[in-house]
Amino acid sequence: MELLSPAGDRERLNMAVAYGADAVYLAGNSFGMRAFAGNFSPDALTDAAAHCRAHGVKVYVTCNTMPRNGEMDRLPAWLEVIDAAGADGVILADLGAFQLAGKYAPRLKRHISTQAGITNYAAARAWHDLGADRVILARELSLDEVAQLRAKTPKTLEIEAFVHGAMCVSYSGRCVLSNYMTGRDAQRGACAQPCRYQYALMEEKRPGEYFPVFEENGETFILNSRDMCMIDHIPALLEAGVDSLKIEGRAKSAYYAGVITGAYRHGVDAALSGQPLSPLWRDEVEKVSHRHYSTGFWFGQPGQYTADARYIRDYQVCAVVESCTPDGQAWCSLRNKFRAGDTLELVGPDVAPFSLKIPLMEDEEGCPLAEPRTPQMKFTLHLPRAVPPLSVLRRRAEGL
Repeated sequence: MELLSPAGDRERLNMAVAYGADAVYLAGNSFGMRAFAGNFSPDALTDAAAHCRAHGVKVYVTCNTMPRNGEMDRLPAWLEVIDAAGADGVILADLGAFQLAGKYAPRLKRHISTQAGITNYAAARAWHDLGADRVILARELSLDEVAQLRAKTPKTLEIEAFVHGAMCVSYSGRCVLSNYMTGRDAQRGACAQPCRYQYALMEEKRPGEYFPVFEENGETFILNSRDMCMIDHIPALLEAGVDSLKIEGRAKSAYYAGVITGAYRHGVDAALSGQPLSPLWRDEVEKVSHRHYSTGFWFGQPGQYTADARYIRDYQVCAVVESCTPDGQAWCSLRNKFRAGDTLELVGPDVAPFSLKIPLMEDEEGCPLAEPRTPQMKFTLHLPRAVPPLSVLRRRAEGL
């Protein structure tokens, strides 16, 4: 079972790789469904692929917008760039783009995007017959439906499914609401998420007089969907025959990419060994910014959280470890202020979270430092034991 993590830019890619991803998915600066992620230039894509290859991690490049006529002439050259960069696969939704990939990027595996809305075994078989190596299933399928699809498709066709992250209120992301209201096209990677807005009714002859639109208990966020979290059900996904577990979040933080990858890494390893997941790692999914969780459509209708559209942000990243000596001398980079005497929590690549009281630190000149203040400033901190690079110091921060 492959663990597939998001990599919106190089920092997020580095975190996903360090925290245990088997593969990452990312976009270049064309034809991707996350226009506002950092994304990768051709040179950066080549460097990213080399970094992943050195760590035994595969790279899948998204090319899953629905191109218009005026863009098609540019697509063959972009597919050749992806192929030459050393990626392992390309994620596609458009049939024309799929056929062009077979011609201009023949080395790459072709994965069919969730945007294609694959909900049945006949559609999966049809894509396989055309040459697809993998299908990324629609998020609206139940666990039983996925198991049935797996049983009725060739074993040479890989099955990928989303297991964590934001959910779209529209069917497989096929939404025109953002385009209509803001001019930002969801099918071209620029969704403004108007489903998260709070709506009211206004009568034509009473401008400025708003009447709230309520759910049954008075909530007014009528389109708001919850986030998906399937970390408690990885053994069931394994039994159903899912080949790749996909984490949503190319537009989310590097901290999210690392911590969620690390939690699911331990979840997958526990499932493969027949062991229960430690509560330490289960709790990690609660320590990133997220909306209220559900299990998506895996076990039936997920329901909505309609009281508000805010994120739950209970933890704040204070610093990131850039390097550490065997005796625990850590070279760190500041993210949010803290000071000597504070109690923080540290989590890292294969490092279970533990608390520590912060001692007096040193600045870059070796002078005593009680409180690093400048964003991104470097400082030295003595830890109780050595930890890997990209470990994170954080604290619970009420009211964020």
